[in-house]
Amino acid sequence: MVIGYGIIRLRIPESGSLKEKRSVLNKIIKRAQNEFNVSIAQVGDLDLHRFAEIGFALTGNESRYISSKVDHLLTFIEHMQVAEVVSSKIEVMAVSDLSETPDWEAGKYDEF
Repeated sequence: MVIGYGIIRLRIPESGSLKEKRSVLNKIIKRAQNEFNVSIAQVGDLDLHRFAEIGFALTGNESRYISSKVDHLLTFIEHMQVAEVVSSKIEVMAVSDLSETPDWEAGKYDEF
């Protein structure tokens, strides 16, 4: 399993209040969820009306696929032209298959 996750820092120049910021962020978050099937939410800069930090996570089978999806997500947000991407910190991590671990004990919810 491969996990792509990160934080995107946005500047929202047209925002004059937290209500306007929330409106812009809701648009970005909803459209990104619909387009990319991504887990995404505001995670920082909660009290600043011109800046926001959003965190996201994607999962898949191949690191190339996840890297591509992350790149497309950043481009998608920039092309919406409702906020400027100031910076981003992205990581792609491969997690080993859990079935390879031979030391598992059967739990009460596992099938026998």
